[in-house]
Amino acid sequence: QVQLVESGGGLVQAGGSLRLSCSASGSIFSINDMGWYRQAPGKQRELVAAITSGGFANYADSVKGRFTISRDNAKNTVYLQMNSLKPEDTAVYYCNARILRTSWGMSAYPYWGQGTQVTVSS
Repeated sequence: QVQLVESGGGLVQAGGSLRLSCSASGSIFSINDMGWYRQAPGKQRELVAAITSGGFANYADSVKGRFTISRDNAKNTVYLQMNSLKPEDTAVYYCNARILRTSWGMSAYPYWGQGTQVTVSS
């Protein structure tokens, strides 16, 4: 019943910017950490950025200083602001969230969005 829906992907020239959004909906008691992953054709899926419920963030070395992750807990939404985009950033970006569905739950369960395409041209 829980769904994560991404938006904001598209085509942009090198040096440009995009903002990705991911909103969680359904039966949700609380959301722990949220993050963004990406996967290029023929490559392994990799972590781009993650953020805790308290707002502490970490980033992959390849995007540090260019990308910013944030979240709005009231809206169950996580964002990824991507600046100074490079062709090597081209990939499908996936939202991930660890969600506790009931107040008596012992641990959170990971959920994934459907992915949104980001293409950066040179």
